[in-house]
Amino acid sequence: MKKLFKFILNTIPRPILIRLSIVVRPVLAFLLKGNTFTDPIDGKSFRMFLPYGYGSQRNNVLSPSTLSLERHRLLWLYLKNETDFFTATEKKKVLHFAPEQEFYKRFKKQQNIDYTTTDLFSPLADVKADICNLPFDDNSYDIIFCNHVLEHIPDDTKAMQELFRVLKPGGIGIFQIPQDLSRATTFSDDSITDPKERAKIFGQYDHVRVYGRDYFDKLRSIGFKVTEEDYTNKIAPELVEKYCLAKGEIIPVCYK
Repeated sequence: MKKLFKFILNTIPRPILIRLSIVVRPVLAFLLKGNTFTDPIDGKSFRMFLPYGYGSQRNNVLSPSTLSLERHRLLWLYLKNETDFFTATEKKKVLHFAPEQEFYKRFKKQQNIDYTTTDLFSPLADVKADICNLPFDDNSYDIIFCNHVLEHIPDDTKAMQELFRVLKPGGIGIFQIPQDLSRATTFSDDSITDPKERAKIFGQYDHVRVYGRDYFDKLRSIGFKVTEEDYTNKIAPELVEKYCLAKGEIIPVCYK
């Protein structure tokens, strides 16, 4: 199964994968029903989660029902337990880059947010836009989600500046990235263009860097106030295992 999933991820373009998953997802959820792991997004349980990874595959990380990964489930728990995202009575404007399937329909149905999605290629995007040149006014959005996007962007400084520009004063942004917290500094090399080499060095064929611990300070240099939220340490260890979370993953919570 690992080899099959790795082949699929590395050969089928992501927009097509998104469309195919709509058909495959209910079949997988039915076949893998059980009690070992639970997806906190929809509350469904399974005997196993699926493997995932463009290079080395991680076991028990992809939920059969929502197709969420560790980072998605962690973000859901954080939003649910630590914010008023789902409960606020005052309507907030939300901008979501490269919207994840596990969130898209749920956020669309929320009556307390004015929800806009954006991306250059995603079939789920309301607005086709370049993150380095956004078509939105200054100080437009109360909340911005931009997760696992910046590692794809050659000029991530410009992208961060645009995120800061369109976020309202007092607003909040969550900008998750693949993390290598053993690195003090971010590594990038524009001369590496071969997809196989990128997958080997950066972890995925379309990544252009590996972020280190300096990522949070780079966000601060743009103007954000950043809280490095080590949220798995606030969750009971048995639930970290039950929900298949990545222990020690940091959520970058950014304020303007």
